[in-house]
Amino acid sequence: MGVWKGSVEGVEVIHSDFWKGKKVFITGHTGFKGGWLTLWLHQMGAKVYGYSLPAPSSPSFFDAVKLSELCDHKIGDIRDYSHMKSALEASQAEIVFHMAAQPLVRRSYRDPIETYSTNVMGTVNLLEAVRNTTSVKACVIITTDKCYENNEWVWGYREDDRLGGHDPYSNSKACSELVTAAYIKSFFKDSSTTGVASARAGNVIGGGDFAEDRLIPDIYRAISEKNELRIRYPESTRPWQHVLVPLSGYLKLAEELFREPKKFTDSFNFGPLDEDCISVGSIIEKMSHHWGYHLPVILESGQKYHEAKFLKLDISKASFNLKWFPAWNVEETTEKTAKWYKSFINGEDVRFLSMSQIREFETKFKR
Repeated sequence: MGVWKGSVEGVEVIHSDFWKGKKVFITGHTGFKGGWLTLWLHQMGAKVYGYSLPAPSSPSFFDAVKLSELCDHKIGDIRDYSHMKSALEASQAEIVFHMAAQPLVRRSYRDPIETYSTNVMGTVNLLEAVRNTTSVKACVIITTDKCYENNEWVWGYREDDRLGGHDPYSNSKACSELVTAAYIKSFFKDSSTTGVASARAGNVIGGGDFAEDRLIPDIYRAISEKNELRIRYPESTRPWQHVLVPLSGYLKLAEELFREPKKFTDSFNFGPLDEDCISVGSIIEKMSHHWGYHLPVILESGQKYHEAKFLKLDISKASFNLKWFPAWNVEETTEKTAKWYKSFINGEDVRFLSMSQIREFETKFKR
């Protein structure tokens, strides 16, 4: 498979001291991944400046953990270059994470114009703002594993494999990668002061995702409402990983970019090990087990949009160059995810739980 199987015991992947006092600008901080990243950075002592549209769902992770209390929260659209550039300049951020996007495949079929304008021109605007803001030393552009031309291979895609994408969402993310590559070659390749890299991650799950047309939120809604779960492709295989897994990679990448911009200006995959790339049906079984609830499942009929049946990433490059590894396997991932949603339904303090899960995750890097 070409997927790294080595050991990084004794290597501290996340250096909390590095982030203490750092000014960090995040686009999309009201989203699922952006929210978890904001909370983690706050916990490490960073000053977080968030720029995003309002939370994309109700409920949302952002509202559930009261993130507006923990960051400099600014509402804005990444398609508005002047407004975003002003926000970035005002923050005097040293590190930028670009996470804002239209992230849903089926929504991209319904509204391809919004998808391309957000995911492509939004990336152009962000990179242009970074290019013209002297405080920025490192910038990580987050895309997706779906940016690759999917040939339904049994092995993982590598960073130099062909980009593509069948649906508007996947294709727009491939375009975002091309935009990033062009900006790197044109403006950042030989820079000794600012490093820019792209990060590609597989299917991310975890507590606090309430988006439409995603498996884990659909499981949460079905269980909480005591309904059947309707699914489309139970045999489809995906690189499932807890949200903290790729975020740990983004943090590590940003840290290395900050220190050695020329060396780490590149693209990197972040995903699980081979054995954790399992089917949709298997994920449902594991979630049901950890939830302690038998979930009735119905195979959805009718019109179906194209979706990849098999998708996996090769993470060798990140493992060797960043000394990074996926700290939680699929069993730990589904257990932590089920626990979060159960706590949310029971009205418990999910900010405390989320911070506890971050601390627990961090310990895996300090063995």
